[in-house]
Amino acid sequence: MGKIVVIGGGEIGRPGYPVETTKIDKEIIKLTNKSKPKLLFIPTASSDSELYVNCVNKHFGKRLGCKVDALYLLNKKKENIADKILNSDIIYVGGGNTLKMMKRWHLLGVDKLLKKAYKKNIVLSGLSAGGICWFEYGHSDSMSFYNPNSWKYIRVKGLGLIKGIHCPHFDSATEGKKRKKEFMEFMKKYSDMGIAIDDCCAIEFVDKKYRVISTKKKANAYKIYKKNNKIKIELIKKEKEYTSIKELYKK
Repeated sequence: MGKIVVIGGGEIGRPGYPVETTKIDKEIIKLTNKSKPKLLFIPTASSDSELYVNCVNKHFGKRLGCKVDALYLLNKKKENIADKILNSDIIYVGGGNTLKMMKRWHLLGVDKLLKKAYKKNIVLSGLSAGGICWFEYGHSDSMSFYNPNSWKYIRVKGLGLIKGIHCPHFDSATEGKKRKKEFMEFMKKYSDMGIAIDDCCAIEFVDKKYRVISTKKKANAYKIYKKNNKIKIELIKKEKEYTSIKELYKK
């Protein structure tokens, strides 16, 4: 039961930027077993950005053939939240301020509805904040949205559909080196399993199994954990077939 695709990061077509995640996005669509699935985009983390909504419409709608709708949770427009969430085939959550997003979801009961969607076998997906949200916790840069000149990464609580602490953008061109170093230090505080994913890489979690897919050869996923008081980093191999989720959490 349950399908989740967690993407570490990557462009989906902002003006002036190339699309980087098409192979992954096609896999998300394939998991629905429908030729023209209904995709619901949730842009809460980006403050309901219309630019982001337009990018998703162009990419998933015009390029990939989905029927795209958006769920606005921060503006004055009244949405039928439950109807939109539970009648979609794909839910795609965008990046941005994870902390703000999770607080808003909890206030409106969106967290509970997304768990129902998971049980209904609706494909859950997203990148950056939209990947963190499915885990128990995430390594988040949310404080940078409040004080850009002085901030630290924090641990944000997610929906808990996937075990562990997730770190997106693990080796991105803009923040990878800093984030990688910070996450390794961050994990010294916790006994949980850390799951880190590079930009242009994703992990599919399907029916208690998983596999890693990517759009770039050097984009990978890793597990980071504490063993004998030392932090270990281990590459998660890319396999064509799915592997039991139990293997992922072995230390």
